[in-house]
Amino acid sequence: MTAVHAHPAPPSTRARRLVGPLGTIAALSLTTLALHVRDPHQHGTWGLCPLYATTGIYCPGCGGLRAVNDLTYGHVGAALSSNILVTLLIPVVSIGLLVWAVDRWQGRTRVVPWSRLRPFVVSLVTVMLVFAVARNTGAGAWLAP
Repeated sequence: MTAVHAHPAPPSTRARRLVGPLGTIAALSLTTLALHVRDPHQHGTWGLCPLYATTGIYCPGCGGLRAVNDLTYGHVGAALSSNILVTLLIPVVSIGLLVWAVDRWQGRTRVVPWSRLRPFVVSLVTVMLVFAVARNTGAGAWLAP
């Protein structure tokens, strides 16, 4: 029996490394453009939230499409009113995408250990759950889209 040795993978080019981040940024940009052109404030233009349609309960994302549409027109107050959580998370996601693109441009792959990521994930899920409960109560009705 002969041993088969794999050849090391050739170094990836910058263009190849940027496919993921630039593809994601392009998809989000096209989606944002579509939300600007086709107004989600008009009932049913983008469909209905399945949770809201079946139960009448607002999920943490309800109003998120309207918030993005409002932001494309520069209406920050209206975006906050549509979905404060989505509006506040957009800069966080944008910074994350920028860091990812810069890392890939420079040939780095950032690996965040779960022990460092876990507190962020637990906090985000907790905030989403509290937000969902609050916006479906009388006291938190102002959070509803």
